[in-house]
Amino acid sequence: MSMTRRGMILGGAALTAAPGLAVATTATQSIGGLAFGSVWRLVLPAGADAERARRVVEATVARVDAAMSPWRADSEVAQFNANGSTDWQPMSAETMSVATEAHRVARLTSGSFDPTVGPLVARYGFGPISGTPLGYRALELDAGAVRKVAPGLTLDLCGIAKGHALDQAGELLRENGFTNGVLELGGEVLTLGLHPSGRAWQVAIEQPGGLAMQRIVAPGALALATSGHLPQGYAGPRASVSHLIDPATAQPSVGALAAVSVLVATGCRADALATALTVLGPDDGPALAQRLGISALFLTKGGAGFDEIMTASFADHIIA
Repeated sequence: MSMTRRGMILGGAALTAAPGLAVATTATQSIGGLAFGSVWRLVLPAGADAERARRVVEATVARVDAAMSPWRADSEVAQFNANGSTDWQPMSAETMSVATEAHRVARLTSGSFDPTVGPLVARYGFGPISGTPLGYRALELDAGAVRKVAPGLTLDLCGIAKGHALDQAGELLRENGFTNGVLELGGEVLTLGLHPSGRAWQVAIEQPGGLAMQRIVAPGALALATSGHLPQGYAGPRASVSHLIDPATAQPSVGALAAVSVLVATGCRADALATALTVLGPDDGPALAQRLGISALFLTKGGAGFDEIMTASFADHIIA
């Protein structure tokens, strides 16, 4: 049985990278580290203060992890889950903003993304959250506080916190004077400014389950997130199980859809939408993306390669 993860390739004439590996040229430099059970990578122009940038990213990852990780008993999310009270429970402004966005995307996708799905994820071996999966409608939010309508309800922000960390790290990098670069955090990507050559940064989307590139895109001001059935799932000779749980069936998501890449304004929303659209599958996913104007690339297995469906303005960002 083997574990796999999704990879994004930071591509272009001056930079190539494979999942977990970045190779800089004389025009750029690359740093990275661990984050949320995956990795982060930052590509900067040569000469930029890479160690100061490292401190910015690592501090952001540590802060978000301390607040939202279900694996830490002292995190806000873990404490909320452990508290069986149905009274309003206060949360920090940062965690509250992520929980609010998670609830918003849940409503937008009719529950295909659900921040209360943690117990179902744990049932298939992908998480530590125990409780009762009652659905996002059983979670109430108000200014600075969250309430569960039943004691067993839990909150799981793993499907969106990584995108939030990407947004926060990008904002802090800009505030610290890093106006040009590419940041990848666990497969979600944002670009800052321009490549040292003066062109837009280019990011390659990897084919599911392999190292070949499917497309090269220029995200520009948008965040790019990719979700698929192989990344944190597992496969073996007798079974293949996706880490993505379909809240409608309470089982791992299945179907012909291999992966979805989303380009939207924030990493937080891109992270959640990529999950939701993948869960919806090859028919309902593109239909919802088209109806909501979400720029997305859907990949389905076809012959020797992958068939593509593009929605909204995704095609406008394609370089190759």
